[in-house]
Amino acid sequence: MDSYNIYKILLIALFSVALLVFISLYFITAPYGRHFNRSLKVSIKARAGWFFMEIPAFLVFLFCFLLGRNELNIITFVFLLFWLFHYFHRSFVYPFIMKGGYKKFPIVLVLFAVVFNSANSYVNGYYLFFLSEYSLSWLRDPRFIVGVIMFMIGAAINIQSDNILRNLRKPGETSYKIPRRGMFKYVSNPNYFGEIIEWSGWAIATWSLSGLAFALFTIANLMPRASANHRWYFDQFPDYPKERKALIPFIY
Repeated sequence: MDSYNIYKILLIALFSVALLVFISLYFITAPYGRHFNRSLKVSIKARAGWFFMEIPAFLVFLFCFLLGRNELNIITFVFLLFWLFHYFHRSFVYPFIMKGGYKKFPIVLVLFAVVFNSANSYVNGYYLFFLSEYSLSWLRDPRFIVGVIMFMIGAAINIQSDNILRNLRKPGETSYKIPRRGMFKYVSNPNYFGEIIEWSGWAIATWSLSGLAFALFTIANLMPRASANHRWYFDQFPDYPKERKALIPFIY
């Protein structure tokens, strides 16, 4: 089977998995973080889990770039930088600055994420560096401009929100607290909101099925998780702000 047929099969699989994940996560809460299930015996430390989950996305996409047939132009260079920036942060920065990195993380989720990130990075990288044909006029296209702006705004919200969560506790504290700064004034999960904006912007800027598949999976994965976190906050804190939404300010 050649690389193009692998790309097509994986692309269809990503759309299918997004639908399956969206439905299943409304019935089963992914058992990590505050929802960790202690009955899961096979687990690793969260810091190592996040590193091993995210690093395939960085490496596979980079390999697609190095092996790609397309000449690198300013447009594909922007996409390369955006992807590598996100996954460099997720692989080499976030796991090592996160609070609670000593906590347990289910190995089954790590394995699922490794498979997904490898397939997703291949599909997006193969499209950009083997199939795409962006001319310089794409720089002036509203889809590229809007998508790039969305990606940068989403990344900023995501990183800022993670920083707020990380700095909630003083050294030695282990209890959860109500975050109140930044986008937390409006939603319980602004880090998820930022990531959805980020990859929706990617889908618009690349205007590709591969980008769309990733954006849909991001929504399918994070929207049910946001609902579960939102309910958890209300269960844990009687004074939790009633006007705060789960994911989308003023809406959901």
